[in-house]
Amino acid sequence: MIELVSTILLCVGGFFYFAGTLGLLRFPDVYSRLHALAKADNLGLGCILLGLAIQEESLAAALKLVLVWPLALSASATVSYAIARRADALGIKPWRREDR
Repeated sequence: MIELVSTILLCVGGFFYFAGTLGLLRFPDVYSRLHALAKADNLGLGCILLGLAIQEESLAAALKLVLVWPLALSASATVSYAIARRADALGIKPWRREDR
């Protein structure tokens, strides 16, 4: 049963990584690309780390895996904010539809 739950979590995590990468390649501006990466990749990382943690035999190693996620969340938020702030300082405007 643990193998099945772990496999499902790993596949879901891989799907979210794929969705974040697809958003990075397909979205029109830096702000929406950052949003796709920050949301999808962080959720994918959480699923993958949980999938790996439940397979771990040592509780200490499982806790280390789970503690990676909040660190990655804070790093992702900080870097995304810095990139968006720099884009704003350079005068890069958010994408708008042409027909409005």
